[in-house]
Amino acid sequence: MTNALAERTGQAVPPTAGAEVRATAARVVQAVRSDGRSLTDALADLPAFTDGRDRALVQEVCFGTLRTLPRLEALSGLLMHRPLQAADQDIAALILVGLYQLAEMRVPVHAAVAATVAAARILGKPRAAGFVNALLRRYLREQASLEARAARQPGVDGLFPQWLQDKLARAWPEHWPAILDASNAPPPMTLRVNRMRTSRKAYAETLAAAGLTARPVAGAPAALMLDAPVPVARLPGFAAGLVSVQDSGAQLAAELLDAHPGERVLDACAAPGGKTAHLLERTANRIALTAIDMDPIRLARVHENLARLGLTAKAVVAADAGTLPQETTAEGSPPDWATQRYDRILLDVPCSATGVIRRHPDIKWLRRASDLRPLAGQQTRILDAVWPLLEPGGRLLYTTCSLLPEENEDQIAAFLARHPDAMEVPIEATWGLARRRGRQTLPTRRGPDGFYFALLGKAAA
Repeated sequence: MTNALAERTGQAVPPTAGAEVRATAARVVQAVRSDGRSLTDALADLPAFTDGRDRALVQEVCFGTLRTLPRLEALSGLLMHRPLQAADQDIAALILVGLYQLAEMRVPVHAAVAATVAAARILGKPRAAGFVNALLRRYLREQASLEARAARQPGVDGLFPQWLQDKLARAWPEHWPAILDASNAPPPMTLRVNRMRTSRKAYAETLAAAGLTARPVAGAPAALMLDAPVPVARLPGFAAGLVSVQDSGAQLAAELLDAHPGERVLDACAAPGGKTAHLLERTANRIALTAIDMDPIRLARVHENLARLGLTAKAVVAADAGTLPQETTAEGSPPDWATQRYDRILLDVPCSATGVIRRHPDIKWLRRASDLRPLAGQQTRILDAVWPLLEPGGRLLYTTCSLLPEENEDQIAAFLARHPDAMEVPIEATWGLARRRGRQTLPTRRGPDGFYFALLGKAAA
């Protein structure tokens, strides 16, 4: 029996069982909290675990700790007489991890405390073990009063940085409490059925035969939302390319762009390739699709996804969409893909990612208000650089996973003012909310993530 399974079932485990899990979680939380690394990158660097359930427990603890960080930090501050020194930020993170287990998880108390205390020794801080033990046991004795005091501290109620909570309240005066609620909850797991290989109905039956239940998602013809998340290894036919994991909101992009067989399509910010693959699946791999992205490492994920799904792009190229007209080959001429004209362009631009915080809770603590102006500038550069590549009469879909107007409708309004040959194509839909320009989905507990879409057409020559 693994450590993680023994803890969850309440069976007796050795005092140090699970200590490596806690130490690993503390290192990840420290990497995000103190070093500014993304949670995705920090988790990608984890060593292999003998049992995948231990890795799953690390991820659960890290995600939960970062989702509830203001409350945990408030509790930690009340328990300590003075903050820990910079050299002991791994112990500070370990205390947060321990508090999260005691406050939010159904791990037996004795197992959580013993393993967290033992983790201090694994972190090379044996003298801190008694300190960690005393803090966690004091929390258990005074839990009600400590929680009440912590709840009165700024930022604890919404579990959001104040600047971002204020911006969401201004942008969405009727919806921001629900946005915060959904963003602080674990997300649903939604699948995209590869309809080149099976149907949504047939795959739902395959899931049911495997003991998994799911329901179709309105507006996303290939989407099935699982009633409970599972590891991808449990999804029938995942390795064989029958299905992918993709939020139902993200699946709207291919439907809105509506590429047809035989057309030339550019996916200008493609990594990690979910939307790229969906465009090809939807057209039975019968479009000439060029996928570009400026990050060669993330671009490798595009190749991996296409290979697993049995799809073929015309080209997958490392390039910066914001500087397309200036790029040249060794011979001094623009690369072939930058001289073409495309019938359809998908522009999923870099953004604040405020609509996908429930999947990436580190965004709350890594993003700064000062990031928004540079991001908006980058979005403007990409829009202006890519627009000349669109064939007259063609369509460009601009999309973000942001909830902020300056990255969405304000960006599109300014673009339309700069480009007289551009026009907005109205999005007629029952999902989401119509904006001054474009349409927006908001994160909800059992709904899509937060995505913005604007469909633009270029005047015919």
